[in-house]
Amino acid sequence: MKILRVLSTCLLAMLLIFSIAPPAWAFCGFYVAKADASLYNQASQVIIARDGNRTVLTMANDYQGEVKDFALVVPVPVLLKEDQVRVGNPNIIARLDAFSAPRLVEYFDENPCYFRSRREEIELPSQAPSAARSPQSNESLGVTVESRFNVGEYDILLLSATESDGLETWLQQNNYQIPPGASQLLQPYIRQQMKFFLAKVNLEEYEDSGFQSLRPLMIAYESPRFMLPIRLGMINAQSEQDLIVYLLSPKGQIELTNYRTVRVPSNVELPEFVQKKFSQFYQAMFQTAYEREQKKVAFLEYAWNMGWCDPCASQPLNPEELKQAGVFWLNSNNANNVFITRLHVRYTRKQFPEDLRFQETSNHESFQGRYIIRHPYLGEINCNLGSDYQNNLKQRLEKEAQTLAKLTRWDIEEIRSKIEQPDLQIQPWWHNLWNWLSGSY
Repeated sequence: MKILRVLSTCLLAMLLIFSIAPPAWAFCGFYVAKADASLYNQASQVIIARDGNRTVLTMANDYQGEVKDFALVVPVPVLLKEDQVRVGNPNIIARLDAFSAPRLVEYFDENPCYFRSRREEIELPSQAPSAARSPQSNESLGVTVESRFNVGEYDILLLSATESDGLETWLQQNNYQIPPGASQLLQPYIRQQMKFFLAKVNLEEYEDSGFQSLRPLMIAYESPRFMLPIRLGMINAQSEQDLIVYLLSPKGQIELTNYRTVRVPSNVELPEFVQKKFSQFYQAMFQTAYEREQKKVAFLEYAWNMGWCDPCASQPLNPEELKQAGVFWLNSNNANNVFITRLHVRYTRKQFPEDLRFQETSNHESFQGRYIIRHPYLGEINCNLGSDYQNNLKQRLEKEAQTLAKLTRWDIEEIRSKIEQPDLQIQPWWHNLWNWLSGSY
């Protein structure tokens, strides 16, 4: 029995809005860790490169299991031809993930005796198969196989359907494991006269390819639709689903129109021990924010011009890599007109009853999920500012503990017990005075 793998994808129609990007804020700091897609079990990842009505959509295959059981069903707005489909480079999705992932950075306090103003910190604002029955013909089911072809290691089918019960029956007869009642989710796409893109693995081609995992599928099309059919992606879902969408555009940020888009909590200072537990921190922080927003929002984790980064969790994609990600509008190999928006959606069928609908905005403001570790100064302090620094440091460490507890709902006392109180070497101001006056210091 084939296992249906329905990947949430989106069909875009962007507004043509031009604006001048404001001066970028400098974050600085030293990058030390990131929260990429590997933190989430079977997180779907999609790349959408869009300009006007033209779209290149890349779908990552996170399928785990025997490749012979893999099957993909995606609603698409137009009937695709063979030359509109190809296999992509899996490294591109990993590169975009690494570049845009929320990041941990670290700073080091200077000797308070040599204090100078900093400009680094700029505050920014499983179902049983149905009983066997006699197969029905495609015609009686209202299903038409519009075309079939092979791309790389995949066998591709393009279907159209006139009624959802017939499509559900067709999928079951062709060994796609569909839960009873799936026709209810299929019906809206049929009413919109959308087509269905199906992919299975050609085992001979896969074995000959030498690849150890399935490569992503890319499709190019032209359509005014700007939506993401996540309801179909919930057919086999038993729990919350994670979806990360990398939106590439020459225009600006992308946001949802039928659900709120909010920024993930960012630009906060955390206790030093979080550096070794950043993955656990980010997962707990994201879940807390998700619940506080009543599980009904998409989170903006990154928005930036692809030409640069600060600090860099990974270097920006070069022009060749951007082309592999589907960017087709590059001007003289210039990456400065590629803006990336990273949206992270955690959803259930109950909390997200509608498909996602997007729009492009004129907002070019840079944003990143950024978390700060500030290491205390542990060298010798021999000036009057030493006591002030010691008192301020105690207050800072307590604030960091409270911030961490608020973001994650971790126990505040347990957090405090893990914070090491530094033993500062505070000396009287005259400790090295005579050596300094004699020139021997």
